[in-house]
Amino acid sequence: MAMYMAMKLKPKPYHDFEFLGYCFQLHHLPFSSLSPFPYKDHDLLCAISEAIHDSQTKQHQDYSQNPRLRRILPSLTPRHVTNLITLNPLSLSPSTLLSFFNYLASRPPFRHTLHSYCTMLHFLCLHRMLPQAHSLLSFLVSRKGSNSASSLFSSIVRTMSPHHHSVGLVFDALICAYVDSGFIFDAVQCFRLVTKNKFPLPVRGCENLLHHVVRLKPFEVERSWALYLEVLDSGYPPKIYFFNVLMHGFCKVGNVGNARLVFDEISKRGLWPTVVSFNTLISGFCKTGNVEEGLWLKGVMESQGICPDVFTYSALINGLCKAGRLDEGSLLFDEMCGRGLVPNGVTFTTLIDGQCKGGKVDLALKNFQMMLAQGVRPDLVTYNALLNGLCKVGDLKEARRLVNEMSGSGLKPDKITFTTLIDGCCKDGEMESALEIKRRMVEEGIELDDVTFTALISGLCRDGRVHDAERMLRDMLSAGFKPDDPTYTMVIDCFCKTGDVKMGFKLLKEMQSKGHVPGVVTYNVLMNGMCKQGQMKNAKMLLDAMLNLGVAPNDITFNILLDGHCKHESSVDVDTFHSEKGLVTDYETYKELINESSKTSKDRLKR
Repeated sequence: MAMYMAMKLKPKPYHDFEFLGYCFQLHHLPFSSLSPFPYKDHDLLCAISEAIHDSQTKQHQDYSQNPRLRRILPSLTPRHVTNLITLNPLSLSPSTLLSFFNYLASRPPFRHTLHSYCTMLHFLCLHRMLPQAHSLLSFLVSRKGSNSASSLFSSIVRTMSPHHHSVGLVFDALICAYVDSGFIFDAVQCFRLVTKNKFPLPVRGCENLLHHVVRLKPFEVERSWALYLEVLDSGYPPKIYFFNVLMHGFCKVGNVGNARLVFDEISKRGLWPTVVSFNTLISGFCKTGNVEEGLWLKGVMESQGICPDVFTYSALINGLCKAGRLDEGSLLFDEMCGRGLVPNGVTFTTLIDGQCKGGKVDLALKNFQMMLAQGVRPDLVTYNALLNGLCKVGDLKEARRLVNEMSGSGLKPDKITFTTLIDGCCKDGEMESALEIKRRMVEEGIELDDVTFTALISGLCRDGRVHDAERMLRDMLSAGFKPDDPTYTMVIDCFCKTGDVKMGFKLLKEMQSKGHVPGVVTYNVLMNGMCKQGQMKNAKMLLDAMLNLGVAPNDITFNILLDGHCKHESSVDVDTFHSEKGLVTDYETYKELINESSKTSKDRLKR
């Protein structure tokens, strides 16, 4: 009767030889036996298949419009769906089965189980419907969430056919789904479960995982390196790209030692370092101040027939310039040009910046002109480096001309440009020019930073404009910046030099209220102001306050006090300073000076 029903329900387009072929396939399925239709629900599966096929033929937009399906659906369970996918008695197309599967998922109260989802997953991978498989797994991963790798892996294994040759594709898709969802720990767990159970290595999944892992946050680069070694040991083919990225990650956090270990591993894995490999490590050594190691690597590079490129030379020139080895940097620059390599903007800027910081501004200007002659367009960094050098040597006229040239070439001065000019003007005593530049910054919407404010305050104090300096300090606070101790001390010193020690004390208290812990320099500035006005008792009280706060006086402190006592002919009781004993190394010398000062004062009184 079952055979009769099957033949009766079989649609006309299917032929007998197809049916026989299907029976042969059943013998190789997990639910098959020697009998043609061993499963007890075969009639139901055939009826469902016929209805699905009928719906597809009539192009129904909704399976529920089919009256035969409406009668069957209430009794349909996830087990039936699993068997329908596995047995597929009427050989429905993969896309048709997937369409019906998705329809059921959207039709409550029916709910697929993890078992039925995994069965469909194997079916999709078997028929190379990989985008659909990935979409299904992404849905499963989003539903299961993090820390679900173990349960999902187990379910995939349980639903897998013994002769399922597409298992690698399934695990590829699973690892990729976890990576794309951001569950990296689960992706790693999947990889480890695959290797532990000796399944074929999911190369595409590992590739996807590594591409994500090697670009994790810098502080996680050690974990990335450990995982890469683990993946390599599992049989994944080594790729120079991942070695280079990991080296860059270690160099970025200053761990050049580990970067060197990665570099050494390249040859151990049967690969050859590329110019990028060498450049990455050379740059890392130069940035950490180990230029000699960088130069040695350049030699190794050349001995292996790899020609250094512009990046190689730029990294080494930068390292030499930062180490103050300007002559060697210039020689390396000449060597590069002699080999026919055209310096780029970075190379020129590196050399110009180093020469400006080393005081060789004339040489920097010469290289700047060479840069222009070779058609290399300077950027803002180049101009700012040269501008800094000109301001340091006090050539403000050339600095202004350079700013005009920069603006004429279409580059807009930035905060660094203006701050450099302001600092140069302040140091040269051109305060009105500095303030004019500040006004221009405000007009152009460029915010002043703490460096700009500090430069202006320093210049105003140097110019004796104490009230303007104090107003600038207030502006700095209003802008949300926190002046450091030296900035406060400059203004306090300026007030004390004008005789306004009271205002100096006010600023000291302000410093303390804002969380500053004034050091000995700040106290010395105040003490000097008091001593110059003959306020020796107040100076002594300030000294006591210093000691109570744990601020140790230094030689300058006692010299200020000694000078004050001498100039104002005040008698000094040595016992007064006993509390300071041990705070300075030359206390005995100081005590003798106090005794001599006291004797001199008494002699003057006798006269």
